[in-house]
Amino acid sequence: MNNNTVLKTMDEILAFERTPLQDRHLPQSTYEALQKGAALNPDAPALSFFLSAAAMRTPYVLTHGQLLARITQTANALRRLGIGRDDVAAYILPNMPETHFAIWGGSAAGGMLAINPLMEADHMADLLKAAGVKVLITLEQTPGVDIWEKASAAAKDVPGLEHILLCNFAPYIKGDGVWPETLPLPPVAPTLEGTNVTMSRLLDEIANDPSDALTFAAPGPQDTSTMLCTGGTTGLPKIVKRTHFGEVYNSWCPSLYVGAENVGPGTAALCGLPLFHTNAMLVTGLLPWMHGGHIVLATPSGYRGEGVIAGFWDMVEHYGISSYSGVPTIYGALMQVPHKDKDLSSLRFGACGAAPMPVELFNAFMAETGVSIVEAYGMTEGVLASSMNPINNPEPRIGSIGMRFPYQDMRIAILNDNDEFERWAEVDEAGVIYITGPNVFDGYLIEEQNKGIWLEQEGKRWFNTGDLARCDADGYFWMTGRKKELIIRGGHNIDPKIVEEAMHKHPAVAMAAVIGRPDAKVGEVPVMYYQKSAGTEVDAAALLEFAQTHVTERAAVPKDFICLETLPVTAVGKIHKVTLNMMEIERTVREETQKLSAELLSLDVVQDASRGVVAKVAVASGQDALQSALGQFAFTVDIS
Repeated sequence: MNNNTVLKTMDEILAFERTPLQDRHLPQSTYEALQKGAALNPDAPALSFFLSAAAMRTPYVLTHGQLLARITQTANALRRLGIGRDDVAAYILPNMPETHFAIWGGSAAGGMLAINPLMEADHMADLLKAAGVKVLITLEQTPGVDIWEKASAAAKDVPGLEHILLCNFAPYIKGDGVWPETLPLPPVAPTLEGTNVTMSRLLDEIANDPSDALTFAAPGPQDTSTMLCTGGTTGLPKIVKRTHFGEVYNSWCPSLYVGAENVGPGTAALCGLPLFHTNAMLVTGLLPWMHGGHIVLATPSGYRGEGVIAGFWDMVEHYGISSYSGVPTIYGALMQVPHKDKDLSSLRFGACGAAPMPVELFNAFMAETGVSIVEAYGMTEGVLASSMNPINNPEPRIGSIGMRFPYQDMRIAILNDNDEFERWAEVDEAGVIYITGPNVFDGYLIEEQNKGIWLEQEGKRWFNTGDLARCDADGYFWMTGRKKELIIRGGHNIDPKIVEEAMHKHPAVAMAAVIGRPDAKVGEVPVMYYQKSAGTEVDAAALLEFAQTHVTERAAVPKDFICLETLPVTAVGKIHKVTLNMMEIERTVREETQKLSAELLSLDVVQDASRGVVAKVAVASGQDALQSALGQFAFTVDIS
């Protein structure tokens, strides 16, 4: 697995593919990948964890050998508790070592479902029931954290649930300068009140299970590993089942673009994204570990933890961080933290995904810090990523999502008005991204969600990502928009349909359309355009109050409410959200121009055949200042 290959051109990718994938001899399961990574140096640090930024210099540390032992014990304990190859366990946890025990131990024993701990209890229950979860791993009652309150309420509504394994922060609280082997804790209730679900503490439960080998047959390449949720955190997200080999393959591919030496022995990756998300799980988890690298798990709340952003450069200097992953909002926040007196020489690259990186932010961050940003594109349905930019590219393509991964095809399709395949796109012609390959999932767990997602072409089954892009003559992809309607707020997916359904319950709302408003800090925020019902009156304050009560996810509550006489519609009567998106871009351009007191000569927001929606702006003066201001946003702009 460790090699110094860095693929920088499509010719190199095609040459690399001449060796069949099976001859690359990749591990066949995530457990095997962890074994091989640990064998490189079992005594080297694998995981460093601290509860707060203030404690970052005194972490709890597990070596590769110790980490693999805990994962093995967890797998054996879950098998003993009844999790077979076709059964499902789940975790509802913050970022902590036990989260990784659950992910990799659980996926070795059966399927492991990840659930966002910020979800409401009823949505947690829906997912637990849909997946048929038998064992739940979650945080026990903890001051200032409501995970137990929600998880336990959800658990009472899951008929197939048999056991709850509890985790806590006690092992990570230092006493007298040493890590306690045990800390006095009150006993756990034997069952969850009002149910027959038994309960115990995870570390107690696994303590006597074998740590040197699995007590059952190891998973195979096509067995289910993890099950992640996608499509937003409001309503019932889609559950994506991923295979062991898919996760191994897709955790190996990035090393071909950044170099295995940048993620292997002697390197450290900082994890600040949540471990229910594929990026944190793999980019700052399996990817470094399968190459023998070190993970620094920065507090249970990651980047959201108090002092983590403020102390980020200190952590880089102290641990010799070589890589990290973040969304554009994280990069924007880090720009505000002083770093001139810090030693950042260890940093090789920062990865960016989940939302488009504004070009101005990209350039400013690299100029300020000297850190290379590697942009990539992917989705949970493709395990992690499908395309990536090579590190230290001599001809950087700022704004591109990179070239496709080897052995996984990625093409642009032209669809007709009924969303039916017509043909593959020409060079630089915008269309819908389709992917096929060993990382692409087999379908959503809930069968009715699989309608219309597949395309059979050239003897392959292609997945319709719903994203719009073009591919240039050199094989680089460039996003031009999203055919699907997800709003991405700071890397957080919001499904507008759920918000619209809630707001349609208001008697004064005849039609509602929720879209993303460009935002310099978080990428997009939700706003709602609406038509009033005949004979009714309502103002924005009343709609906001209604939304705060009826929209279950706080991040999804619209930030503005705009009333139109009629909403724009397509020829078949569907709301044409592209028009609304263009209106929001125009509003943003006018606001930024006004802030700079620039004289706006003309403004035209158009749909370009190869670039997507483009704002064409002419000002009398101050073009550079306006370019800098508008460069903070993810939409494309031409200024003259």
